[in-house]
Amino acid sequence: MTARMLAIGEALVDVVVPDVPGAEPIEHPGGSPMNIAFGCARLGVPSTLLTAVGADARGRRIVDRLSAAGVTIADGSVRDEPTSTATAHLRADGSAEYEFDLRWSLPTETPELPELVHVGSIAAFLEPGAGQLVALLTAAAPLADAPVVTFDPNIRPSIVPPHAETLARFEQLAALSTVVKLSDEDADWLYPGQTPDEQLARILRLGPALAVMTRGGEGALLRAATGAACSAAGRPVDVVDTIGAGDSFMSALIARLAALLDGGTPAAALRDGSAFEVEALEALGGFAARCASVTVSRAGANPPTLAEVPPPPS
Repeated sequence: MTARMLAIGEALVDVVVPDVPGAEPIEHPGGSPMNIAFGCARLGVPSTLLTAVGADARGRRIVDRLSAAGVTIADGSVRDEPTSTATAHLRADGSAEYEFDLRWSLPTETPELPELVHVGSIAAFLEPGAGQLVALLTAAAPLADAPVVTFDPNIRPSIVPPHAETLARFEQLAALSTVVKLSDEDADWLYPGQTPDEQLARILRLGPALAVMTRGGEGALLRAATGAACSAAGRPVDVVDTIGAGDSFMSALIARLAALLDGGTPAAALRDGSAFEVEALEALGGFAARCASVTVSRAGANPPTLAEVPPPPS
C-alpha cells in the first residue's frame, strides 16, 4: 500500500502591490502547508490538503493549482468566506509593508487521518483553528494506528502571537509530533542565545523522534532522539531565489518517510526513533537538500518532480 499524507493548514494568496502608479497587483497562491502538499504530490506521494479557502476566484485559483499537481482537496476546505491574503505594498526603496487578511479553522467533520500528517505555519498559531488542530492530534496520539506527524512552525514574527504564547504552542505541537523541522531563523526566534545543538536538544526533550534544522546554503542538521546525528551539506547551485526552499525540503522529508513506510518500516519505528539510524538520516537529509537545491535554482515556489531530483553524489 502506498503511504498517503494529509497536510493541514493555510492556503492563501500572496498579493504584491508595486510602487508604480497604475501597475496592477501581482497575485500567486501561497501558504506553507499548501506548498508542502504540492511538493509531496510532485514527488509521487498521494497528498490531500485540509485547508480553508473561499468559494471565490482566489480560492478557485488555489484549488486549480493543487488539482493540477494531483493534490486532493479535503471535504470542508472550501468555505463561504473570503480567501485569506497576504498583501505586500512595495516601497520605492524595495522594502515592503505587509497587510494580512487571515482566517483559519477546521471544518466540523475532519477526515480520517492517514499514515502521514503534516501541520504547521500560520495554522499552528492562529485561532480558532490552532486549538482545534491540537485537539485533533491529541485525540489521535494514543491510537494504535496513530499517524506519523511532521511539524514545521515556519515562524512569521509579524503574524504570530507574542513570544511566550507562540513558544508554548510550538512546544505543545512538537510534543505531539514525530518529526520537527525548522529553520535556523525559527530556532533563533524561539530560543534566542542558544547554539543549534542546544536548540535541537531542547526540541528533542519535548518528545519528537527527530529534529531537523535547515541552515540555508550550509545545509541542515538532523538529530534523532536515539542519539544518531548527521549533517546534510547544501548542494552548490546558481541561486535564482530562495522562495519555497524550506517547503521543498519539508516535502522531501515527508516523501522519504513515505518511502520508508512503503519499504516495510513500521510506523512505530518512526514514532519511537528506532528507524533513524545514521545511514537513514543521511539518506533523509541528502534527498531533502537535493530537492531544495532544485527549487532555489529556478524562480518561485517551484519544487521538483521525482524525475528532476539529482542523484546522490558518487
